[in-house]
Amino acid sequence: MKRIFLGMLGIWMLAWPAMGQDAPNYVDPRERIGTPDLSKLVRIRFLTTVDYPPFNFLDQSQKLAGFNVDLARAMCEVLDVVDRCQIQALPWEELDHALSNGQGEAIIAGLAKTPDTLASYRFSRPYMELPARFVVRRDAGYANDAATELAGRKVGVVGGSAHEAMLKAWFPEIEAVPFDDAGLAHAALLADDVKAIFGDGVQLSFWLQSGAADDCCDFYGGPYLSPYYLGEGLAIAVAPGDGDLAAAFDHALSVLNRNGRFTELYLRWFPKGLY
Repeated sequence: MKRIFLGMLGIWMLAWPAMGQDAPNYVDPRERIGTPDLSKLVRIRFLTTVDYPPFNFLDQSQKLAGFNVDLARAMCEVLDVVDRCQIQALPWEELDHALSNGQGEAIIAGLAKTPDTLASYRFSRPYMELPARFVVRRDAGYANDAATELAGRKVGVVGGSAHEAMLKAWFPEIEAVPFDDAGLAHAALLADDVKAIFGDGVQLSFWLQSGAADDCCDFYGGPYLSPYYLGEGLAIAVAPGDGDLAAAFDHALSVLNRNGRFTELYLRWFPKGLY
């Protein structure tokens, strides 16, 4: 299995909610997805992990928490199967075996859609795309688009990452400066050794809110989305024969997007926003 921690491009229409809420909406409002009959399912067990914050992790009281956890519970409410829903955390390497051996009905843990995984699982539609973003110092004073302002300037990026490849391909006029890890790139921006950093929007969002960032910086330009470099999207995996369950998740996700609950969950777990 391949796990995805990078940006992804979903296949649904991306729209923006009213009232200036900076949250994604992945549903075509004209689309209506029927609810398959789930009466024969004794349980719907979601399998996840505890090492992928803010999507799934153990909180301070050692309870399972995160965006994926709340999303699974919200889908169960829409499908009216709360009494049959369970969420179980396992080590990442055990998820595939647990699903294939009937120890769970769905994986919601950041599983990437690749040719290999598509041969082993059936997936719901993507429910989250995680963009690449630039971050610059607030005192930089940039006014125009990132490609123009950052041309010829040094931009930090994690070396060997998909983001480095994307930066070089999409912004060839920028001088990419590779670092061994994101922390070193952050430090270089704080020291003004680079004029921006480029990377995963989720990680950068939480760094911007951390004490380590010291309220220095903000997103600039973007968001930047690429299925080629960053994958196809976070989705829920089920066994190949569970088409009705995958369709039920599609229905639930559609309802949650239309009634605003998805936006509520997104803003709760991503207060800085990714877009």
